[in-house]
Amino acid sequence: MKEVKCPWGKFSQFVLNKKCTVKILTINKNQSLSKQIHKKRSEFWVILDPGITIEIKNKKFKTKPGQEINIPKNTPHRASATKKARFLEISFGYFDEKDEIRLEDRYGRV
Repeated sequence: MKEVKCPWGKFSQFVLNKKCTVKILTINKNQSLSKQIHKKRSEFWVILDPGITIEIKNKKFKTKPGQEINIPKNTPHRASATKKARFLEISFGYFDEKDEIRLEDRYGRV
């Protein structure tokens, strides 16, 4: 991420001329994404709301709004929420939902 100061304040630039996919994910209260890896893309997350816990490899940590998380290719990760919460996801590289390799999933999709 690049931060640029201006007379009126600043802006944060996340991507410039790179192949990427941008999404905002909403996790419902007491729900979680599957624990997964991606072979063809890395991800950059920006936490938008309180209440999200992130697991990268086997380390879990609570997040706060504005926190940035880098997830390299082939890294096990998941997000869960104690209340309805959102985060911004920027995927770098080839994006295809079929690139998800689920390691664990509470909804029976492994």
